[in-house]
Amino acid sequence: MTHAEKSSALEQNYPAKPVHIVEPFGLGGGPDLLARTLAPKLSELWGQPVPVENQPGAGATAGPAQVAKSPADGYTLLLNTSAQAYGAAFLKNLPYDPSKDFIPVAPLTSQPYVLIAGKPAGVTTVGELIAAAKAKPGKLRFGSTGLGTGTHLGVVKFNLRAGINAVDVPPQPTDAIADIVAGTIEGHLTYVIAPISIVLPHIRDGELLPLGVTTARRSALLPLVPTIAEAGVAGFDFPIWYGIWVPAGTPGAVVDKLWKDIGRVLGGPELRGWITQHGGEPMSMTQPEFARFVHAEIESAARLISFRNP
Repeated sequence: MTHAEKSSALEQNYPAKPVHIVEPFGLGGGPDLLARTLAPKLSELWGQPVPVENQPGAGATAGPAQVAKSPADGYTLLLNTSAQAYGAAFLKNLPYDPSKDFIPVAPLTSQPYVLIAGKPAGVTTVGELIAAAKAKPGKLRFGSTGLGTGTHLGVVKFNLRAGINAVDVPPQPTDAIADIVAGTIEGHLTYVIAPISIVLPHIRDGELLPLGVTTARRSALLPLVPTIAEAGVAGFDFPIWYGIWVPAGTPGAVVDKLWKDIGRVLGGPELRGWITQHGGEPMSMTQPEFARFVHAEIESAARLISFRNP
């Protein structure tokens, strides 16, 4: 059998058993919700179970560490955010190499974060937040789900663009988004950047104040909230994006089938509707295009670090 015939046979026979999706942020977070929406559609297409495994911890690096050690056979997928790319630039002592130990398979969706403050912060606009930070350099406190995650890099970029200095509060051991949301509501943190779908109930209840969304366009979920760029930080644009990775060494035929099948279910009306309902936009790239996109995001994060630490 030729190499091409072997690849074709491998692609046709995959998957022959359950395919596990690992997400690294914990139950109820954006990646978990997306994974649990994607998994049934893939299961239906493949005729195999697609269980979702939550592996939070270690600044959202415990899940990728597990996937990096998994057999490179296409039966363990990593669903991660842009943190997978940013960690390659920010984190130097990982038990895996984000660039070399994974193959980017397919992008899923892109959406805005929202910059929020709790009532105890005493600010209601981006301008007021910047003024408060400049009046008390190094006094305001911000949080994130971990060093190198999107919630962290977004605030770092905001602080740099706004020209402010604030205290970076390390996350709780669980690294859950719920921790930083609770800390902001209670006033332990002055401001954070978080996924809109996670904090929207608290915004509607009045517990959190939305100051600005992080993308160049406003969010359909918060149409009255300005973009951070509109609010005075010119050119600011920082979306959160999601994608699928597999361990390095996974056969090309399996990677190609995964890319095709993920794209197929993403294109279905039910999943597209769910993504739109949650304030996102589906992303469409070939597998090589996504790999180049991830590499470009790693380089962008590295440049941001160099500006932060000249």
